[in-house]
Amino acid sequence: MSSPLERPQRNHILSVVLEDYCHVGPVSRVVPPDYWPRFESRVQRNTERTLDLLDEMGAKATFFVLGWIAEHQPQVVAEVARRGHEIASKGYWHRSIRQMTPEDFRTDVRRSKQVIEAATGVAVRGFRIPRGGFGPRDLWALDILSEEGFLYDSSLRPLGTTFMSEPQRRFVHRHEANGRSIWEVPLSTWKVGPLCIPISGGNFVRQFPHAFIRRAIEQWERHTTDPIVFYFHVWELDPEQPRITAVSQLQRIRQYRNLEEMIGRIRYYLEKYRFATVADHLCLGPAPAVERVMPAAIAVEPTLSVEASAVRTPITVVVPCYNEEATLGYTSNTLRSFNDRMKDAYDVFFLFVDDGSRDNTWKRLTELFADRPDCGLLRHSSNRGVAATVLSGIRHARTEIVCVIDCDGTYDPLQLRKMIPMLQPGIDLVTASPYHAEGRVLNLPAWRLVLSKGLSVIYRFVHHHKLATYTSCFRVYRRRAVADIELRDERFVGITELLSRIDAGGGRVVECPAVMEVRLLGTSKMKTLKTIVGHLGHLRRLIVERVSRSSLPTPGPFNDLMAGQQSGEGIHKGG
Repeated sequence: MSSPLERPQRNHILSVVLEDYCHVGPVSRVVPPDYWPRFESRVQRNTERTLDLLDEMGAKATFFVLGWIAEHQPQVVAEVARRGHEIASKGYWHRSIRQMTPEDFRTDVRRSKQVIEAATGVAVRGFRIPRGGFGPRDLWALDILSEEGFLYDSSLRPLGTTFMSEPQRRFVHRHEANGRSIWEVPLSTWKVGPLCIPISGGNFVRQFPHAFIRRAIEQWERHTTDPIVFYFHVWELDPEQPRITAVSQLQRIRQYRNLEEMIGRIRYYLEKYRFATVADHLCLGPAPAVERVMPAAIAVEPTLSVEASAVRTPITVVVPCYNEEATLGYTSNTLRSFNDRMKDAYDVFFLFVDDGSRDNTWKRLTELFADRPDCGLLRHSSNRGVAATVLSGIRHARTEIVCVIDCDGTYDPLQLRKMIPMLQPGIDLVTASPYHAEGRVLNLPAWRLVLSKGLSVIYRFVHHHKLATYTSCFRVYRRRAVADIELRDERFVGITELLSRIDAGGGRVVECPAVMEVRLLGTSKMKTLKTIVGHLGHLRRLIVERVSRSSLPTPGPFNDLMAGQQSGEGIHKGG
């Protein structure tokens, strides 16, 4: 098939996807859009790296920009336009066409067009769906794009046997329907028998052997007069990007495999072939100037906040840290949002305790928090354990209300909005309870969930307080109730021991239904076998102490025990 436009020279089409590493499909199951602001953005440095590479190679590209980026970092998109590249839309949110109704799709593309034009001052004329592609039953979207003023789309993916009955769909063509017309610029595929194999860049260039893609593109160049539609993502030039470990092994391979080779592979194709923008190939001319008007912002986080108070309650938030260099940027952004929501009712002081980290945790803590008047830093000379770290923070706190959160983000700190008011007079500890009937656990491995829930069931037999969760680190303490406790176990088991000491001493403990998630960045420091042995030792000590005091509660039948757990016996719920 010949190109629809006569060209004096053979140029292929180069496109670049401008989005960040936390926006993409492989991590979307564990990173919803309301978490995006918490991640350290790397999009500016990666875009600058991409622009420098294109300048070096003398290539121009069409940048398909995620609208959310254009709204939150408009200077990045403006710089792309300033350096002579075409700007197109990749939607506002990172969603596939199957996740949207026609009205949702129209709203999304309209907003993306508005915010990108506001960032650059030039008209947006092209679109590509953020995730996946258009199949035969999705062509209605092309009608909407035409109605919204787009001149071309680049979302068709004729993979496998898709569009087998319409072979022209593999190449640049005009789509006409309902009296409207729009150019379609599909991503390129190589025909192998009845199948179409993707060779157009991005994940395919990283995953397939370089020799395979190189040969396929050489065959295209030799036998096809149409341009190759090639692409890559700016984050693919960033092999040092943070690894989101909560996703499956398959998704980690899809996201991170061969990142360190990507710059070399892209450079090879830029040296070997000539590339231009989509607009150049379609002879659209320069994009006209438009008025730069940014629409009202969309709230991407829950709007619920604490009720303002005439007198703010002072609280300390202790953040234990051990080898958390990779997570502290995320933690910093999360706590900034938390403080913004809490500041009308609470005077918050953050106390970070480094438990003898062996990486650059202390250096990173100093960079992020040392100059902030609402933050303090403590450091253990050696690694003592998470319970010792929590207790150090509590003892150094200057407030009676001390909250302890996880540095790894397994609990959203905003859940403290419900927990702090539960620390009423006479209450010594409020603990988060994901295993409560109204709590939730997200993305946690099944074996770990069974182990932790099983421990909590056993602990119910030897505690006066019949709770659903005994092992959570996410808590609100009354300082005077725990500051003088000396722990037998300073590691993970010590967190349960703190609760046990309050329980045995006649203190009052309540639990609050909470949501716990698997950590997104870094790896857990818990040694599973050692922790199991530690819990068994703690249980043995509790039983011996109860027997020696003749105060061991007589448990009813196991079914009665479980019935009590489900009914919330002994549980005070937040509201």
